[in-house]
Amino acid sequence: MRLWNGWGKENSELLMELNSGLRNLLQALVGPATPLPEATLAEVIATVPPSRAPAHPLINSDPETRVRHARGQSLPDWLAMHSGDVGQFPDAVAVPETSEQVRELLCYARDNNIDVIPYGGGTSVVGHINPQASSRPVLTIDMGAMNKLLHIDHQSHLATFGAGTAGPEVEAQLKKEGYTLGHFPQSWELSTIGGWVASRSSGQQSLHYGRIEKLFAGGAIETLAGTLEIPTIPSSSAGPDIREMILGSEGRMGIITEVVVRITPLPEQEIFQVVFFSSWEVGLQAARELIQQRSPLSMVRLSNPLETTSLLYMGAGEDTSGVVALEAALAEKGIGAGKVMMTFGVTGSARHCATTREMALAHCVALGGVADQAGLGDKWAHGRFRAPYLRDPLGRAGYAADTMETAVDWSKLPQAVDNIESAIRNALADEGEQVHAYTHLSHVYGQGSSIYTTYLFRLGDSYQQALQRWHKLKAAGAKQTIASGGTISHQHGVGLDHRDYLIAEKGALGLAAINSLCQLFDPNGQMNPGKLLPDELQ
Repeated sequence: MRLWNGWGKENSELLMELNSGLRNLLQALVGPATPLPEATLAEVIATVPPSRAPAHPLINSDPETRVRHARGQSLPDWLAMHSGDVGQFPDAVAVPETSEQVRELLCYARDNNIDVIPYGGGTSVVGHINPQASSRPVLTIDMGAMNKLLHIDHQSHLATFGAGTAGPEVEAQLKKEGYTLGHFPQSWELSTIGGWVASRSSGQQSLHYGRIEKLFAGGAIETLAGTLEIPTIPSSSAGPDIREMILGSEGRMGIITEVVVRITPLPEQEIFQVVFFSSWEVGLQAARELIQQRSPLSMVRLSNPLETTSLLYMGAGEDTSGVVALEAALAEKGIGAGKVMMTFGVTGSARHCATTREMALAHCVALGGVADQAGLGDKWAHGRFRAPYLRDPLGRAGYAADTMETAVDWSKLPQAVDNIESAIRNALADEGEQVHAYTHLSHVYGQGSSIYTTYLFRLGDSYQQALQRWHKLKAAGAKQTIASGGTISHQHGVGLDHRDYLIAEKGALGLAAINSLCQLFDPNGQMNPGKLLPDELQ
């Protein structure tokens, strides 16, 4: 069973505790911290009000079920669930097994004036699935039972899935047929294929497989205005692409029930290689040139100096002798203070992987890069989905971790990283609090790159103080993101947390166009209200 107030499953082998080495490092970086008391599941269940939803054979108003569907995985969600001050709960939860049942539930919602929240894997980090205060009852529709591979077109390399199919189920079912989707967001273990489409997600190896908008070929969406079928056509110039109406729609227009995706035969080999460079500037040059020369890599990730050092020592735990030895060896080759770490991946046939790895390494070495020989790339691949599991042990020690992410053109990138990191690092200066912030580029493009900044800080004396600190940090980072010409979200979506910043990217006319689509499919504003669009357009 899923944890009711954290990331992962109750029996997951990835659940962890902070070792003394990491705890000591955090104390040195941001200061000693004091854990806060945690509410129990029973205490939170006791706060759930009576359901306002009329009876229906497909809905469940059990208090525990409503608690488990009340929040996602953002830091404010974590604070709410651990403090016990959850606020709003859905009035009922439904777990349909067919598209027909989804249609039935939408008719029930329309006839009874009920708000509807689509729920995939519950992994949103920006408030997508949180009920809002409303005079109307709220129904959460959990798509988790619609989790099967429905059809494969072997000639066209298309696969149709129920929208509630989670990442591991997608890959396991495709693997039996000799295929992969290759979409690996960090939330892969729990997030769903329908959620990927609804939030326009990006996988870690999207250089090879493509972001979800490249993989999404068609499907079915149930709306309050009827069923929208999107046929699978290889390419078309017949007007605007209907797929683009649904990509990133975040449940505002309807509920995705079936997703058709473009699949790929299983690769013969994958290699992940780490290379160190002497400086951030050289690392940026290497990443930019590799992608602009169209090197057929599956991923490029570049950590700035502070993240490079932070990851090496945080991963070492109590015994840092290995890191010390690595740094000494790198220093002998001219890679000292200010070094950065690049991880690149190659995917495909053994011949392709060998040739591409050799070409990429030659380019890196020509810029002074030093290739790791100790298997750090394999270690990264092995632990690539572990980061979300760190929030709970950090919280139990009195610390919080969160992220800001964006994408900008290469010409704007160095200054944007500096500005965003600096804004976050100084956002709590008025409280005398230290914030540890560092950055990596997670996805690179010919035009520019994503920027993914992680920051750690102390929770403080209460959950309310922690939430206030988060608001200050989030606002500081978001304002600098917009000022730097970046998108408010490269891969996490809009939800509640980013909606007020959307106008900087879309403009007033663009937002009006999105709003008109929402009104067409949902004239009474019942589908996931409060999300995606700012309040004045709700």
